[in-house]
Amino acid sequence: MNRIAVVVFNLGGPDEPAAVQPFLFNLFNDPAIIGLPGPLRWLLAKVISSRRAPVAQEIYRELGGGSPLLPNTEAQATALQAALNDGSNDDGADEFQVFIAMRYWHPRAAQTAKKVAAYNPDQVLLVPLYPQFSTTTSASSLKEWQKCAKAAGLKAPNRTLCCYPQKPGFVAATATGLRQALRELGQEPPPRVLFSAHGLPKKIVEKGDPYQWQVEQSVAAVVKAMGEVNLDWEVCYQSRVGPLEWIGPSTDAEIERAGREGKPVIVVPIAFVSEHSETLVELDIEYRELAEKAGVPRYLRVPTVSCDADFIDGLAGQIRRVKDSDRKVCSESGGRLCPARWSGCPQAADTAG
Repeated sequence: MNRIAVVVFNLGGPDEPAAVQPFLFNLFNDPAIIGLPGPLRWLLAKVISSRRAPVAQEIYRELGGGSPLLPNTEAQATALQAALNDGSNDDGADEFQVFIAMRYWHPRAAQTAKKVAAYNPDQVLLVPLYPQFSTTTSASSLKEWQKCAKAAGLKAPNRTLCCYPQKPGFVAATATGLRQALRELGQEPPPRVLFSAHGLPKKIVEKGDPYQWQVEQSVAAVVKAMGEVNLDWEVCYQSRVGPLEWIGPSTDAEIERAGREGKPVIVVPIAFVSEHSETLVELDIEYRELAEKAGVPRYLRVPTVSCDADFIDGLAGQIRRVKDSDRKVCSESGGRLCPARWSGCPQAADTAG
């Protein structure tokens, strides 16, 4: 029997009002987010986090003072561990233990790496809870993990599931939520379905980040699974901050367009797998208010896939395949998923391990 440590990665979020500013500092001090030299990035992160903290504290006040992302991720980790160990009473079956590492707030990678080292696994599997790969999310978390794992003396071989934008379980769970929303609307005018993902500055995509392409593949897979010939849908992006030009169209602009056209709106969070401020506040409160002002006759938001059995079971199956792979970095298909023009792909010739 092998002992397998599965480390799932997510963004993290402040657990109390006092944690908001240090959380934001950690975010903006990440070189994957702000690509300035260290001292300048540190100074800019201090300035941005102090200025944005009061606004962010108001956002988290809507959530009871802190982010629900950690408890949501803990529930997913528990469900995933149960799915992975289903049948573990069989002789010789592997034992899976799931650990959580957050990028910008506790539990951080350094803390988790020590726990994994104490578990003394035979193998470590690294699983970002981001279906679509980006240099700003998955790559940043994995880079920090490798540094912290080395510092913790963790020597077990590791494999990485870099992305799963079209994984059947993820697609099925998303499609199920969308079908439920369509049924709830009933005989109302046909809605505009907005598949909303967190945005990125255009310059990051132009440098070869495959995130936008992978988001589009996720949406295409969900639309195909729906089988709705006349489904009216759009891919759009939320959470824009700062003066840079971001990829679009923006979710708020698409809501306003739907209002002008008298269409109900169904928003599907396509790049988030658990509830947090971008879904519970931005989508559920801020964009709902925008929809009302814009004349949208009805506004529905599909829940994230969270602990949906299709999503969890599909992810568990993917993890088992990664465990037995001869590749160090695996996509949902094993080999490289992204077209060659996306140089930021983790399986690009100069980065595949």
